[in-house]
Amino acid sequence: MPVHPIEFRYGTQEMKSIWDEENKIRLMIRVELALLKSLAKHGFVSSKEVEELEKKCETVKVDRIKEIEAEIKHDIMALVKAMSEVAEGDAGKWIHFGATSNDIIDTATALQLRDSLTLIKEKLVELLRELVKKAKEHIDTICLGRTHGQAAIPTTYGFRFAVWASEIMRHLERLSEVEKRVVVGQITGAVGTQAAYGDMGESIEAEAMQYLEIKSVDIATQIIPRDLYGEYVMFLAGIATTLEKFATTIRVLQRTEVGELEEEFGEKQVGSSTMPHKRNPITAEQICGIARVVRGFIGPALESTILWEERDLSNSSAERIILPEVSVLVDHILTQTIRVIQKLTVNEKRVRENMERLKGLNMAESVMIALTKKGASRQEAHEIVRKASMRAYGEDKGLIEVLLEDEAVMRYFRKEDLKRILLPENYLGTAKMRVETILEKAEKWLK
Repeated sequence: MPVHPIEFRYGTQEMKSIWDEENKIRLMIRVELALLKSLAKHGFVSSKEVEELEKKCETVKVDRIKEIEAEIKHDIMALVKAMSEVAEGDAGKWIHFGATSNDIIDTATALQLRDSLTLIKEKLVELLRELVKKAKEHIDTICLGRTHGQAAIPTTYGFRFAVWASEIMRHLERLSEVEKRVVVGQITGAVGTQAAYGDMGESIEAEAMQYLEIKSVDIATQIIPRDLYGEYVMFLAGIATTLEKFATTIRVLQRTEVGELEEEFGEKQVGSSTMPHKRNPITAEQICGIARVVRGFIGPALESTILWEERDLSNSSAERIILPEVSVLVDHILTQTIRVIQKLTVNEKRVRENMERLKGLNMAESVMIALTKKGASRQEAHEIVRKASMRAYGEDKGLIEVLLEDEAVMRYFRKEDLKRILLPENYLGTAKMRVETILEKAEKWLK
């Protein structure tokens, strides 16, 4: 019976198949075969026998490996014995020659990390594409900017989506850097010195990695340095945090009293078991909750870099949980975020209503700037407009009403001037140009 929600509720089949047990075993067999091919190149074993073994290994059953492991209590030796059972000639006796368990485990993990990062990249690009569409669609949708949760000067929804798109592009740049460091394998032996191979060690390792189409680690002890796994986890946690940021903003702007955004709500969807009217942002909330779980893996991932001398085994049990879960969960919330952005509704009527609710008070800065340009000192202009704004708040008046009664303001402006100054569309600065710059930068990722 399934216990963990990843088994039945969260995660895509694509990512789960990368981290499932059978795939890991198949990858470890592939690493053992890559080592054998390299050994054959150096004359240890016949290439023909290795080719025959490669075909036979397709018949090695996971159940048989587990049966052997139950007897001998060692997963890699169980794998080696299962491979040896189907080997012919001398190939069987050279399986695992000169290697240690983590040469096989960590190199197979590198292949899983490579495939995971490939999938994550595809999803990041897909999310970027959706954000670019939204930025283009809403490049002229003027809305209330907010700082500290309070009304600020105008911005546009196109600008907001462009800011998000820019953040996704930074993650794509980070991914290429992380991939270069993290996707590395090794064939180094018991403490990393390749002693079993003499002076052939580096070339044997390099050729094995060439078969696997990954790079060799620069230097390692018995295991790949765990700061690399820590970097992978922190990278994914960074993505999760960005997605939580997006989802939090959507949740805040979907609040009943704001009502500017709304995630998709199906025709037959139920919002509450007791309140039939509810339209809750449940997907955005799920993204936020899972992102917090992902960040929780950073601690144990970093602690697993602190091992005794050439290695101990305190990292292994933690990594069996951390790497699959963080990969599956981040892929899941990426998929969910893509769907949320695709179906996200911007209620332009409510956007306009919210901007007009303050009766021009959110345009106070534009008046201050205009006063300064007319000759008042910046500090004097700030105080004039601050007093006018506080009066407008206190008397529940529009800002223009108060300004029209203020001699310090009216000696500089006519009523028509103030109306123009208080128009949100006249106070957007370079917003549109900056969105267009981001859209142009995004094109290199979307080709």
